[in-house]
Amino acid sequence: MLWKRSAVLRFYSVCGLLLQGSQGQFPLTQNVTVVEGGTAILTCRVDQNDNTSLQWSNPAQQTLYFDDKKALRDNRIELVRASWHELSISVSDVSLSDEGQYTCSLFTMPVKTSKAYLTVLGVPEKPQISGFSSPVMEGDLMQLTCKTSGSKPAADIRWFKNDKEIKDVKYLKEEDANRKTFTVSSTLDFRVDRSDDGVAVICRVDHESLNATPQVAMQVLEIHYTPSVKIIPSTPFPQEGQPLILTCESKGKPLPEPVLWTKDGGELPDPDRMVVSGRELNILFLNKTDNGTYRCEATNTIGQSSAEYVLIVHDVPNTLLPTTIIPSLTTATVTTTVAITTSPTTSATTSNIRDPNALAGQAGPDHALIGGIVAVVVFVTLCSIFLLGRYLARHKGTYLTNEAKGAEDAPDADTAIINAEGSQVNAEEKKEYFI
Repeated sequence: MLWKRSAVLRFYSVCGLLLQGSQGQFPLTQNVTVVEGGTAILTCRVDQNDNTSLQWSNPAQQTLYFDDKKALRDNRIELVRASWHELSISVSDVSLSDEGQYTCSLFTMPVKTSKAYLTVLGVPEKPQISGFSSPVMEGDLMQLTCKTSGSKPAADIRWFKNDKEIKDVKYLKEEDANRKTFTVSSTLDFRVDRSDDGVAVICRVDHESLNATPQVAMQVLEIHYTPSVKIIPSTPFPQEGQPLILTCESKGKPLPEPVLWTKDGGELPDPDRMVVSGRELNILFLNKTDNGTYRCEATNTIGQSSAEYVLIVHDVPNTLLPTTIIPSLTTATVTTTVAITTSPTTSATTSNIRDPNALAGQAGPDHALIGGIVAVVVFVTLCSIFLLGRYLARHKGTYLTNEAKGAEDAPDADTAIINAEGSQVNAEEKKEYFI
């Protein structure tokens, strides 16, 4: 009876020691996230373990590994490390069905467990853009739809045009048949113009499974529009005798056909001097008859457009006086007037005649210059007549004075003549006597 009682005491003593030692043993696990098709590593650690077994089981409570012994026949599941302190296994080529809660068990008294949740990310498929039909006419309303499937959780779709994000879009999310993944789509509506031709519209899919490398789909727009026309002259101030090139700059899609040049609503009047080369109109040398309105017309399959240029041919400005006899006349006049002491007036007249600014830009005869020359000639003539009169008057007075000497006291004309002759004789006698 005593030995039975002793055996029971020993049994409870051993169980107490085991229970006391197991109180410091806890399995530790972490949740794992993996992309579909990747490899998941499940790790269970125990800091204090007295040779107690560890076990991994799947969400269906099927044992995967018991210590280092494989319990489930699945080639995707492999042992990574097995010891008294750690049990790690790997699951390769993970699928969406592998997602769930996995359990690590530590077989103590009682058994202790730790849960690890395996999250599998569904990778979105490459997006596709639909709704574009080439070409699109300018002013039409365009509707583009971007769609992607297989994402878990649902992916995000963003639109970009010329690297600028477009916010005003429609978004739709639908659950796939497997009830695990999603199909998402986004619709973009906008009215196109000629500036959209050649522009790339991008649909970008963002998802955490893509590792910051989004998937994109791109659609390059092709917009057809009527031509736009502009005429560019080779010089802003065309002058007579100079060449002129008018360039007809036309843009359109399809590319406009060769342009058509007209003048004042009709054909070019001088084909030999007005040469059309491609989109250029080359006028070899300008004259006044070229003045008018020149028109350039460009046409494509969408429509027609034109531009006009009003040509005004300017005179060549005169920078030098004409070579005439006027300078020599002016020089002679100046010489004469200076000798007569009326040089201030003549100098002023001369300065007016020689002022090039007074003649610049005049195409006809200069009436002011001709009037000035006539005035100078008249003035010189009058001065000459005046001087000649004074000279003649002075000589005539001297003659009368000599003739009248000795005749002042004569009672009559005959006596005066005799006295005058006597005076002359006396004068000669006196002259001879003096000598």
